[in-house]
Amino acid sequence: MAKNKTENACPSRLGRVGGGALIEGVMMRAGEDVAVTCRKENGELTLTREKHTPLRKKYKILNLPILRGVINFVESMVLSMHTMNISAEAYGGEIEESRFEKWMKKKLGINLFDIVTAIAMVLGVALAIALFLYLPSKCVDLLEWACSHSFDGWQEGLIEGGMKVLIFILYIWLVSLIPDIKRTFMYHGAEHKSIACYEAGEELTPANARKHTRFHPRCGTSFMFVMILLGVALGIALRYILPSQIVDAKWLYTLIRLLLLPFVVGIGFEFIMLAGKHQNIITKILSAPGIWMQRITTREPDDGMLEVAITSLKAALPEEFPDFDPTVYEEKKGEEPSAEETAAEPSTEGEA
Repeated sequence: MAKNKTENACPSRLGRVGGGALIEGVMMRAGEDVAVTCRKENGELTLTREKHTPLRKKYKILNLPILRGVINFVESMVLSMHTMNISAEAYGGEIEESRFEKWMKKKLGINLFDIVTAIAMVLGVALAIALFLYLPSKCVDLLEWACSHSFDGWQEGLIEGGMKVLIFILYIWLVSLIPDIKRTFMYHGAEHKSIACYEAGEELTPANARKHTRFHPRCGTSFMFVMILLGVALGIALRYILPSQIVDAKWLYTLIRLLLLPFVVGIGFEFIMLAGKHQNIITKILSAPGIWMQRITTREPDDGMLEVAITSLKAALPEEFPDFDPTVYEEKKGEEPSAEETAAEPSTEGEA
């Protein structure tokens, strides 16, 4: 059984490293250092190191509470899209570009994959708005019509909030059934286990990381769940604060919720950071729903996935691991054995 060793963690290491699961890979970020490691089908590891300076580090005013959460969310989305491109290219290999793609890169400085990713991101945001803001509100109206009864403000808020939680859980569960997503969730588990091993002050090896929990309070899954719960509380409050004419105008009510979304993101960020650095009874209770959701969004990884996560983590901390060899976990599949290895193998002639 995986052990949760966060309580025995080194204080100086808590919250120092964050990461994310990618296509057959893991991204790790520590300060301005970002490392992306992916494993190709032949077992070879591809490592990309980059520097990303957070805006709130450049401009102190952006590091104010609540505001820094909004800035971090936007930067995380941009960085996530960028690192996903890196992993897709690394796993997919080199593909010859068309003339149109070459023209776009030369004249506009972008490639077709970037455009497709940006469009997918916009559609994803639109889908999230429809599923988590508009649809639950319409479901309340439908339920009132079916019951021939008007709910009070707090009742409407609870029903709407319950619909959001149900939609979120159902969506995550359904995508987890896709084989490729299931493997990504295994890399997600590898990311958490390696960070937990690092924060516990243990030597970073697959054997040590395997002993640790795959659940982490600073996970993006927990962040999303916290935002949903905060959104439920905000929805109940708005139904008492706003005039009924505005609440009944679904498009206007949805627009107001969207305008208040940055505030919800900021509050959620502050809580996740607090929960990641201070483990006590209060933070454990409030983090419990998000931790539970990680039972779906993380899976137990194999040793190869832990090796990928550890490679990224050590590469993101070059001052702490200056002598780390990023090729140490490569698996050269399909290679002919050396003469020494062949000579060392016992003869099997005459065996049944």
